[in-house]
Amino acid sequence: MNHELSREEYKLLVEKAPIMIWRSNLTMECDYFNEIWLAFTGRTMAQETGNGWTEGVHPEDFDRCLKVYTENFKERTAFEMEYRLFRFDGVYRWIFDRGVPYSDASGTFQGYIGSCIDVTESKEAREAKETARETEINNLRELLPICAYCKKIRNDKNYWEKIETYISKYSNVSFSHGICPDCAEKLMIDK
Repeated sequence: MNHELSREEYKLLVEKAPIMIWRSNLTMECDYFNEIWLAFTGRTMAQETGNGWTEGVHPEDFDRCLKVYTENFKERTAFEMEYRLFRFDGVYRWIFDRGVPYSDASGTFQGYIGSCIDVTESKEAREAKETARETEINNLRELLPICAYCKKIRNDKNYWEKIETYISKYSNVSFSHGICPDCAEKLMIDK
């Protein structure tokens, strides 16, 4: 069954889709944001259009965000980027933004259409996983494989070295040798 959508149905899809949608014109300024975008930012269409939307971009992300947008706009290529956007409740949220060039029916470039989703939870989960991985690697780096019997240490080349040789090689420690009281007593008993 081939069912063509009416203009009203398209409008409903765009306005109610569970993603934020934007559009920019030939001047690179945004001229449309869907209801989901406006609800996310808590701002009006008038506040967001033009370059007003950039007021919500986190200051640390602004230059990178602008560079990605302008460079791709000039080349008329699709882009993806993540940046923090100020939400209506006063919190910055990580946004995944994908923009694509669009043309009219005659094939003439008209600007960009973009969609955004809030990826804060997945970004924080990735960062937590990376932090845990780095911690685990650092902990493993601090492990020193030592023979429980002779106390030799296995080096990075899988050779066993006397503890004194290994520690002297990887630190500024020098050794002096003596016999502890327990060993001295044992040695006296063995004789």
